[in-house]
Amino acid sequence: MELSALLLLALLTGLLLLLARGHPKAKGRLPPGPRPLPFLGNLLQMDRRGLLRSFLKMQEKYGTVFTVYLGPRPVVMLCGTDTIREALVDQAEDFSGRGPIAVVDPVFQGYGVVFANGERWKALRRFSLATMRDFGMGKRTVEERIQEEAQCLVEALRESQGALLDPTFFFHAITANIICSILFGERFAYKDPEFLRLLDIFYQSFALISSFSSQVFELFSGFLKYFPGTHRQIYQMLQEMNVFIGKKVEEHRQTLDPNAPRDVIDTYLLRMDKEKSNPSSEFHHRNLILTGLSLFFAGTETTSTTLRYGFLLMLKYPHVTEKVHKEIERVIGPHRAPALDDRAKMPYTDAVIHEIQRFADLLPMSVPHVVTKDTHFRGYIIPKGTEVFPILSSALHDSRYFEKPDAFHPEHFLDANGALKKNEAFIPFSIGKRICLGEGIARSELFLFFTTILQNFSLASPVAPEDIDLTPRECGVGKVPPVYQIRFVPH
Repeated sequence: MELSALLLLALLTGLLLLLARGHPKAKGRLPPGPRPLPFLGNLLQMDRRGLLRSFLKMQEKYGTVFTVYLGPRPVVMLCGTDTIREALVDQAEDFSGRGPIAVVDPVFQGYGVVFANGERWKALRRFSLATMRDFGMGKRTVEERIQEEAQCLVEALRESQGALLDPTFFFHAITANIICSILFGERFAYKDPEFLRLLDIFYQSFALISSFSSQVFELFSGFLKYFPGTHRQIYQMLQEMNVFIGKKVEEHRQTLDPNAPRDVIDTYLLRMDKEKSNPSSEFHHRNLILTGLSLFFAGTETTSTTLRYGFLLMLKYPHVTEKVHKEIERVIGPHRAPALDDRAKMPYTDAVIHEIQRFADLLPMSVPHVVTKDTHFRGYIIPKGTEVFPILSSALHDSRYFEKPDAFHPEHFLDANGALKKNEAFIPFSIGKRICLGEGIARSELFLFFTTILQNFSLASPVAPEDIDLTPRECGVGKVPPVYQIRFVPH
């Protein structure tokens, strides 16, 4: 008891000393925002329902560019389509740095393609883009891999004979297998115990990273990291993933044929060997493991979560599902597999997939950026190294670009003639130099998996459409859809 009382007293004393020092200060001329307290920052102005809701509320008061203190550090918020485009596209280089996410930073520490900066990031991004493109256009294209996986899924869903099931596992399995085939040169059987464990880690860790406790950790990570909590569970799970990737790397080393690289890992190992005499090379083991983790995690979680939201929306809005079924019947028919060439002839289905992505709003606050130098933006000076959050949610719900921003409305992406129309505010993959590496693969997966399932099955729910709740289970770094049950009834 005495020790606890002493710790509490020390904490309160430290807090009072910080309060006595006055406000936190930042160089430059930062955009305005709510007045911060020392150490606590803008904690008292935060909405208890999470950071996103807090920032959107502040936007109403402070406009599209403002500063929020997350604990002691200032972060600049960019809201609305035009503001985000002006920063990430018009001043792309200045805003191209990557900021950390506190709960995963102990794992990545600035390594791997997603969280790297400077020359490291440029080298890894060039390599990843070129290698994924090569393996996407090699002997078996990404399209063929997705089509084969989609048929495996159809067989597995037929075996369920229309029974009620939670689709989470299946959507994780199909998206994980596509990235596994590109990274590791193999796919896994849906009942493989090692594969099942990996999928469970993805599901649990994404939910934990997006949880309320992880958002609190984002504010006070320097202090909270010394205590038990969600951050330690996330660390253990991601390290388990790293052990798996490390094992795959060793297997690849043993069987590597320099004349016939099979996948991303082989290609990286050959590059490592080529640059082994260069002491400043970024092609080393640590970057390999953490680039693998970045691609594996992002390539699985984002698309599978979008599909999960998509089919929940199809249960909620059966009239939309019916229109998609009719377009599939007219363009593809029942006997051949959907192909990417079909997309141009299926504007309604394509609009529905766009609207699922917009409505799902999967990474509402994007992944943090930092400015790479002192940056002049809209009359303010943002000091080098300041974190910047492009609030993608504010673009995807921008009322100047979407007629019904809070409703599910596929017509947002259709013109008066029923053709697909582009929309400047549609930026679910972000924009600029840090745009999602896997955008092309994700778009192909969403179209082929979505159409293949609806070509072969009708959907049914134990809950009436009007009673289906779309409220996300978690809303932080990511949005996690609610758990639900669905029947895939064979045609």
